[in-house]
Amino acid sequence: MSFQTEKKLILSFHDALSRANGDELATVMKQYCAPNLVWRGFHPFDEIAGPDAVARRFWQPLKHSLTHLQRRQDIFFAGRNSLTEGGVWVVSMGHLMGLFDAPWLGIRPTGKMALLRYCEFHKVADGKISETAMFFDIPHLMVQAGQNPFPPPTAAHLVQPGPMTHDGILTEDQPADEGHKTLEVINAMIADLGQWDSGLSLTDELAQTWHEDMIWWGPEGIGATYTIARYAQQHSGPFRAAFTERSKTQHICRMAEGHYGGFFGWPNFTAVPTGGFMGMPATGKAAEFRVIDIYRRAGDKLAENWIFIDLLHFWKQQGVDILARTTGIETP
Repeated sequence: MSFQTEKKLILSFHDALSRANGDELATVMKQYCAPNLVWRGFHPFDEIAGPDAVARRFWQPLKHSLTHLQRRQDIFFAGRNSLTEGGVWVVSMGHLMGLFDAPWLGIRPTGKMALLRYCEFHKVADGKISETAMFFDIPHLMVQAGQNPFPPPTAAHLVQPGPMTHDGILTEDQPADEGHKTLEVINAMIADLGQWDSGLSLTDELAQTWHEDMIWWGPEGIGATYTIARYAQQHSGPFRAAFTERSKTQHICRMAEGHYGGFFGWPNFTAVPTGGFMGMPATGKAAEFRVIDIYRRAGDKLAENWIFIDLLHFWKQQGVDILARTTGIETP
């Protein structure tokens, strides 16, 4: 199946967004998006209805703050949603880079270049974008501005690169069987991840679907980690120790093309923090995890994984508004 029509639509949309400012952004959104667009973003944006509201609440303030904004795309692919909702979706992942010249969400400007990690899923129907999940790592931008909202992470803070293979921009259609292989190993990994009781050691469980030299490009506050052993030590092990009552995994879209694939949910799952997490004490309050995962497959296993977790939303459910607290420290 070819996804050229959908890919060209999104690339044209990106180009038009890059050239638009102010009121022009609403015009672009209305040109490319359905009137009943459903847009899902991280806290404090959450769900926004309609292209005009998305332009006014997200794109206009962002482009006012990060001037000369450019999209530095590392991964681009399309596919049919493998879940019952179906439909064709197009994925873009990378950084939005600009000059941080004015406050955004209370985060202080630096006058220097800054990068906002992003990943977006667009559902295309009848020649328009009908749904968007656009997740972005706000705490990563805060750290660049010198307003670190979290305690020291278990893994590494980095400006994260794209795929090691430099082949993540799939403007041409890929062999269908390669996408099927990628989706199969992602599904196998999800089945393992969702159990937490496989009977295997954590490293042995991970080795079933991950290469030994895997890279997990995690969100700010947790960080990036390399190799199965260090991933188990620096994220997966501490995460499992911190939570109980993990719900079943639920996704809105799960898809793959070529050696790349991914998914998102709203939320993906819920869990109860009964152990310390990210340097914070347990609350015992169930909370949602809104997550995007993007994967690169090499052979029959997963090699790289880029993760976007709405940690501001998670902690707000625990009674802590991380964004307001951190930016408010310097407010007169």
